[in-house]
Amino acid sequence: MSIAEKLGTDIITAMKAHQEHRLTTLRMVKSALRSKEIDKRQPLTDAEQTQILSTLLKQRRESVESFTKGNRPELAAREQAEIVMIEAYMPQAAGEDQLRAIVQAAVAQLAASTGQQPTPREMGAVMKLAQQQVLATALRADGRLLSELVKAELAKVKINSD
Repeated sequence: MSIAEKLGTDIITAMKAHQEHRLTTLRMVKSALRSKEIDKRQPLTDAEQTQILSTLLKQRRESVESFTKGNRPELAAREQAEIVMIEAYMPQAAGEDQLRAIVQAAVAQLAASTGQQPTPREMGAVMKLAQQQVLATALRADGRLLSELVKAELAKVKINSD
């Protein structure tokens, strides 16, 4: 079942249960997905739907931070509740060990294609490969953690080659 289909059934459930905040949040998510689908003029892939949800989560996290700084705990709590609702539709988050294995595979793949071990200068290429592999496994990964693992792996490769 795709994210959009699951959203549709959950909206109906929220309507029947008279859960107003959940209903408005789910409608907002569905609206964001539908808007992107209209802009694209074709159905969204699962990866694109996940990307839109990631954007919505990032916006909510920034709002929570702003509301907390602005001494508005009730609004921060509302945004935090929306984060929990949206995260329910996200794919499973990859663990650090899974990401490390993906990064090592990406480094090995790049080394095999170029014939030499990648250096920290090729971080962009390794990141691109790693992100593609994360999407292929239907997991989600924190970009910052993935970046740190790539840096660490490339630094380790550089030390071994010296």
